[in-house]
Amino acid sequence: MPISERLSQRVAQLGSGVFARNDQRKLAYRRRQAEPAAGLPPLLDLSLGSTDLPPPPQAIEAIAAALDQPQSSAYCLQAATLPFREAVAAWAGRRFGVAVDPQREVLLLVGSQEGTAHLPLAVLNPGEPALLLDPCYPSHRGGLQLASAETVLLPLDPQQGWRPAFELLPSASWDALRLMVLGFPHNPTATTGDQAWIDAAVARAIDHDIVLAHDNPYVDLALDGEAPALLRHPDWRRCGIEFFSFSKGWCLGGYRLAFAIGAPWLITALGQLKAIVDFNQSLALQAGAIAALEQAPHWPEQLRQVYRERRDRMAAALGAQGWEVPHASMALYHWLPLPAAARAGGLDSEAFCAALLEGTGVCLTPGNGFGPGGEGWQRLALVHPSDQLEAAAARMGAWLQQL
Repeated sequence: MPISERLSQRVAQLGSGVFARNDQRKLAYRRRQAEPAAGLPPLLDLSLGSTDLPPPPQAIEAIAAALDQPQSSAYCLQAATLPFREAVAAWAGRRFGVAVDPQREVLLLVGSQEGTAHLPLAVLNPGEPALLLDPCYPSHRGGLQLASAETVLLPLDPQQGWRPAFELLPSASWDALRLMVLGFPHNPTATTGDQAWIDAAVARAIDHDIVLAHDNPYVDLALDGEAPALLRHPDWRRCGIEFFSFSKGWCLGGYRLAFAIGAPWLITALGQLKAIVDFNQSLALQAGAIAALEQAPHWPEQLRQVYRERRDRMAAALGAQGWEVPHASMALYHWLPLPAAARAGGLDSEAFCAALLEGTGVCLTPGNGFGPGGEGWQRLALVHPSDQLEAAAARMGAWLQQL
């Protein structure tokens, strides 16, 4: 075999990834759009949960003020992150009424995706089984593939409100599991979820000696009801770790700031792995994160008001085009079934999104990128002003009439 083809089985299993495939399609569209007399409409990217809304000015000011300090350009190891971890512990006390030890139970992350992707390497041996929701965020499955773990999928049923039906898994399977990865509010289905679902998962984890990882970057962006959280359960230290992010609630996605709160042994294990893989973000970025927690706790509430309006107006606009729009109870997304015209034309989610971009300049994320249970669906991100979203709905509706 040529050296250029000697790739690991892990890389082959990972594949290109749905966001990478979309990125190539968007690049090709921009190139065609730049051609003379192409006449293509502007690209409107609704495929990524990367908001157009600004972060808190307090966070940006804190970053700017710290940038010219010599320590901000130095490597940052674990000990130097203590002020950040103390701010996180104080936030957890205010947000959930729980006492958290900043020394042993908090870990700074380069985005929550880093944490969810690396955790399986810290807690699983090759071949050990782990439970994922289907559909789920891609890094959840990618982390298991990197760890050479066995993936056990728990299908989520839209007719049941996307509730995880833990009772469908036989007792023997629960006994074999070593890790369970959940995430509510749920990406991609835009479902807030219920605390009872997390409480049931904790009970299963304790009964069967399973590590419970709860991915919770949308905890402050529930539009209906209260977001569930592992930290709300009194026994979270017995089995679990929860991941939080500044990307969504404070609009700092590009700064890659996140953290985990969990049982001390899980934080230690993930920190040990992290010490091999990377150092930490600059102290200047950490200063911005601290400012966001301490000086802008109101920021997510402002975002919810904007996203609620966008959700409602886009649902009405798509509905007027004949597209079924299930209710989204959390911010940032609509989770849309394939339109009838696409199903009649034999298009799957990937082919539909590719054709939609080609025909309208609107980019959605095909649901198959979130697992087998996402086939037949698309994720639409509400990351542009409402008037642009409504214009996108009109473009898509006109195109659907031609299918």
